[in-house]
Amino acid sequence: QVRLVESGGGLVQAGGSLRLSCAASLRTFSTYTMGWFRQAPGKEREFVAAITWSGGDTYYADSMTGRFTISRDKAKNMMYLHMNSLKHEDTAVYYCAARSSLGSITITTVGLFDYWGQGTQVTVSS
Repeated sequence: QVRLVESGGGLVQAGGSLRLSCAASLRTFSTYTMGWFRQAPGKEREFVAAITWSGGDTYYADSMTGRFTISRDKAKNMMYLHMNSLKHEDTAVYYCAARSSLGSITITTVGLFDYWGQGTQVTVSS
């Protein structure tokens, strides 16, 4: 049973910070690449960042680089997204996702991620 559960969303003022968490239950952690996506109202779901569970390699969407940091704690089976300098346009539902590690970490296609959490709302007030 694969299960991903996000937490940590909420309301934050522009310029503030927030840390999202994803509790992961995966069959064989070492074979997965984990990712964060987000979906704003009326928009398509978009890639935010990815991390390989085994080696911790990371990859970011261009617009997130420098403000967002993805990390994982193998001992706790947790993945995190640290978000700094938040902007109003970062308002969205943020999703944790997982896929097989086969293929490049630069794979960002929503449909290629096999498992998804329920999402957590992040609202940035301007």
